[in-house]
Amino acid sequence: MELPAELTIMLVVVLGLSAQWIAWRLNQPALVLMILAGLLAGPVLGLIEPDRLLGPLLTPLVGLAVAVILFEDAFSFQLHEVRHTARGVLRLVSLGVALTWGLAAVAAHYVADLSWPVAAALGAILVTTGPTVVGPLLRQARLQMRPASFLKWEGIINDPIGALLAILTFEYLLLFGDDSAVLLVAEGMALAVGTAAVLGGGGGYLLGRVLARGWMPEFLKAPGMLGAVLLIYAVANLFQEEAGLLATTVMGVVMANMGLASTLELRRFKGQVVVFLVSGLFVLLTANLDLETLGLLGLGDALFVAAMIVGVRPAAVLLATIRAPMTWRERLFVAFVGPRGIVTAAMAGIVGPAMAGAGYEDAGRILPLVFTVILATALFHGFTINWLARRLDLVASRRDGVLIVGANGWTVRLATLLQELEVPVLLADSSWNRLRPARMAGIPTQSGELLSDLGQQRLDLTGMGYLLAATDNDAYNALLCTQLSPELGRGNVFQLAPGREVESDTQAFSLPFRGQIAFSEEATHERMMERHYLGWTLQKTRLTEEFTYEDFLEGCPAGAEVLLLVRGDGRVVFQSPEQPVEPATGDTLVCYRRAPEDAAPGY
Repeated sequence: MELPAELTIMLVVVLGLSAQWIAWRLNQPALVLMILAGLLAGPVLGLIEPDRLLGPLLTPLVGLAVAVILFEDAFSFQLHEVRHTARGVLRLVSLGVALTWGLAAVAAHYVADLSWPVAAALGAILVTTGPTVVGPLLRQARLQMRPASFLKWEGIINDPIGALLAILTFEYLLLFGDDSAVLLVAEGMALAVGTAAVLGGGGGYLLGRVLARGWMPEFLKAPGMLGAVLLIYAVANLFQEEAGLLATTVMGVVMANMGLASTLELRRFKGQVVVFLVSGLFVLLTANLDLETLGLLGLGDALFVAAMIVGVRPAAVLLATIRAPMTWRERLFVAFVGPRGIVTAAMAGIVGPAMAGAGYEDAGRILPLVFTVILATALFHGFTINWLARRLDLVASRRDGVLIVGANGWTVRLATLLQELEVPVLLADSSWNRLRPARMAGIPTQSGELLSDLGQQRLDLTGMGYLLAATDNDAYNALLCTQLSPELGRGNVFQLAPGREVESDTQAFSLPFRGQIAFSEEATHERMMERHYLGWTLQKTRLTEEFTYEDFLEGCPAGAEVLLLVRGDGRVVFQSPEQPVEPATGDTLVCYRRAPEDAAPGY
C-alpha cells in the first residue's frame, strides 16, 4: 500500500513517539517497541518504504541525525565526572574496542558463516554501545555512580570511534590487494583525527566564546548550536568520510567543559530533539529491512547473536580491564551489559548496502544481523540488568531518596528521621556553616549554589526521587522546583507554601513555575521555623491492623500535621493540598506536632 509522502513521514513520527510513550508507561525498553513498529509498518504491511520516500537522501539524513545525537551525548561529558573512572574507560575504548572488533569478526565468520571481509565490517560496526540505550537501562537499574560512569562514557566515546572504524574497514576492503591499502587507511585515520581536533575542537571553542560573550541572543542559541553541529559534520566529511561524527563528538566535549551559562536549557532542547530523531531513525531504518532477507537468517545467525551477548562482550571487557582500577564486581557487570543503539543501526544502514553494491554477496545480511543484535541486547539487558545489579550489590538505592534544600533545625531533624526509616537523603544549602549540624549528625550534605551551572553539574541525583525546597526564599524555592522538575518529574518536586507577601492570586507563582505545595497551605518557612523554636517535634508512627490511621488521628494533639508517609516498600509520599496522602496498613507516618509540655523549646 503506497501512502502519500507527507502521510508516510507523519506515520514515522507517530509510530516512533508512540513507541516511546508506551515504553514509558510500561517501564519497558523503548528501543524494542520502536523496532517492532518499524518492522510492522515496513516489511510486514508495506506502509513505509524509506528508499522510495527519501531515495539518495536517506544516507546523508541518517548521518546528520546521528551527528546531532552524538553531539548531545558529548555535550554532557564533564571531565570532572570521569576523573575517578578515566583509566577504566580508556581501557574499554581502546583495548576493549580492538578486542570486540577482532572477536566479533571471528564469531561472524565461524559461527554466522560470513566471508572474512563482511565479518570484519560487521565486527567494526558492533564495537559501539549506544548511550541512547545505555541511559534508560542505567536509570532502570539505579546503579552506583562508578559502574554507571564506565558504561555511560564508554558509549559516548566509542560510538564515533566505531563509526569511523566501520567506514575505514570498508575503504580498506575496496582497496584490498593494493600495496598502498594499509597506508591509505592509516592516512584516513590520521586525517579523521586531525580534522576532528581542528574543526570539532576549534569550532566548539569558537561557538562557546560566542555564547559566553553574549554575541548571540537567547532565542538563537539552541538553533544556532544545532546549525553549527550540522555544519561541522558536513565540512569534516569533506576531508574524510564519517570524520564528521568524531568532530561533532569532540565539539560537544569541548563546549561541555567551557563553563558556559544557560547550558541546562540548551541540553534540554538538544535532549528533546534527540528523542525525536532516535524515534524516527529506528522506525525508518527498521522499515528498510525486507522479509526475504530476514528469512535468510538461520541457526548460525542466532548462535552468533548469542555469542555476541554472552561470549564476545564479556571476553573483550574482562581481558581489556585486567589490572584496571575496577573492582571485580564492576568488571563483571560492565562485561555483561553492552546494548547496541542508533549509531550501530545507522552504520549498518550505510555500510551494509555499500558493501552489497561493491559485490560482496553476503553483505545483505549485515543489516538484519545488526538489528537482531540490537533487539536481542535490548531485551536481554532490559530484563537482566536489575537482577545482575542486585546480585553484584551495585544498586545505588532500592528506595527513592529525598533531596532537601535549605538547612535549619527542623530540616536537619527531618533528614535524620528519614535516614532512620532507611530513606536516602541529601541535604543541600548554599552555606557551609548552616550544614554543620547535618554533617555532625552523619547526614550526606552538599554546599554550593544549586542554581548555578557548576552546582547543577556537581549535584548527584543518584538515588534521589523527590525534592523538598525549604529555604526562606519563596522565589528561590520555585526556581529550584522548575529547574529540577525535568529530572525528577513535576509530581515529585515540592516547596514550602509561599509567605504572606505572595498570598494573593496576582502575586502567587503559577503551577508551571513552581513545585507542588508541601504539607499544607499554612506550612510556610516562617511558620515551620516558628514551630521549631516553640519546641515542636517530628514523630514517626507505623500503622498496623491494630493501630489504624483513625487511631492515630484520635491520639494526635491539636494542630499536629502529617508531613509525609513512607510506604512499606520504601516509597515516600508527601502530604500536599494538591494531592492528599492516603495512608494504609504498613505505612509509616511522619508528623509535626507539639512537644510534651515539659520539653524544652527547640533552638
